[in-house]
Amino acid sequence: MSKETCAMWIDLMKDALYSNSASNNFRPYIKELILAVQNYLSDFRPMDSTSYENNPIQLIDFFSGAGGTSLGFAALNGVVPAIKILGGCDINEVSATTYSHNFGTPLIHKDITTLAFEDGKLDQFLEQIGYDSSKITIMIGCAPCQGFSSHRKKHWNEEDDVRNSLIMAFAAIVKKVQPEVIIMENVPEFLSARYWKYFSAAKKCYEENGYIVKGAIYNAAAFGVPQERFRSIIIGMKKEFVLPKGYLQPSEYRTVRDAIANLPAVEAGIAAPGDPMHKSASHKKSTIEVIKQVPHDGGNRPVGVGPKCLDKIKGFSDVYGRLFWDKPSITITHYARNPASGRYTHPDQDRGLTAREAAILQSFPQGFEFCGKSDDIYRQIGEAVPPMLSSAIAASVLIELLSETPTEAELTEGPKSITEPVSSSYSSVIAGIKTRGRSKK
Repeated sequence: MSKETCAMWIDLMKDALYSNSASNNFRPYIKELILAVQNYLSDFRPMDSTSYENNPIQLIDFFSGAGGTSLGFAALNGVVPAIKILGGCDINEVSATTYSHNFGTPLIHKDITTLAFEDGKLDQFLEQIGYDSSKITIMIGCAPCQGFSSHRKKHWNEEDDVRNSLIMAFAAIVKKVQPEVIIMENVPEFLSARYWKYFSAAKKCYEENGYIVKGAIYNAAAFGVPQERFRSIIIGMKKEFVLPKGYLQPSEYRTVRDAIANLPAVEAGIAAPGDPMHKSASHKKSTIEVIKQVPHDGGNRPVGVGPKCLDKIKGFSDVYGRLFWDKPSITITHYARNPASGRYTHPDQDRGLTAREAAILQSFPQGFEFCGKSDDIYRQIGEAVPPMLSSAIAASVLIELLSETPTEAELTEGPKSITEPVSSSYSSVIAGIKTRGRSKK
């Protein structure tokens, strides 16, 4: 597509946005919009609310964390000035502070269950953030995923994790506010047989309030994130719509080399000049000695090296392992600072990942500023929705809001919504998916 054509349809989107019209079809331009938004993401710097206060679509982000999902919508404004960010609400004060710092919103450190179930609290919250019921609203609710993770297999027979009730707390808020769009992100197990009842209960609540609800499981690498990260994405709208679609094939995935090879080399525990985030943990001497014996570029810990217990138990093959230069990273979690927690060792330097490397592998732009101590920063990075993924979601949602009802052909060609539970341990089949994908290269 030429620059002139691209500029023309972006102007048409702006016109549709302010005329409140959905008589056009912008779906043929979805990839171009995603790429434009992701390109703008790289230039992100902390914002002032005056830069978006007159935009017509309101955004409220619950369980916001540092703001990975909102960051995609903020980047969208660089292409189509659509989103007014009202605020991000999180129970963790450090995360809420990071969100407020980067998006220029009020600091909202609250428990969503209080807002959902205590009389008057939600109304006070909405007044605090300047909510306008006459405007189109997008509401994000990426509840903490620990209660649904396959890593909790040994706890599956215990009393349900209290975090699971947060799904219904968000549903209760949706019922009261009635936003035009709802977005939820979680681990793949959220759509598994084990936890299907939580998804079904929330979906039923949404459908009773006029929403069409669809969900699918995505690999963030298909959206340009240099990381194999499988997540469920659930979207609800008060009109028919097409789910987001990844635009990269496995052979095109961005790699660790693409993402972090240009960063300066650093010793363990020593920050790079001018970038305090480019600093790894200060490992023990014994940890460094183990790392030094791990082959470069994807190597595993040799048998007999490191704690003896690792040789006695299966399932720890990635512990102290190095990332591969020419593959996407493994899933970045809040444990990414610790080589003893998985394949979180630099491909050839003798240390774990720096916070900067973890953030880039999560697709955070270098201009995004994290608040808190080192552990807080790694946690915020690991818990976030990758901004490259959320940029694609933001672009897709805007196109669906501004486009006419999709045709049967468009619905058929688009990603299929999951209507039955996936494997109770979806993570157990991810390795097979990766293998099949690589075989197509």
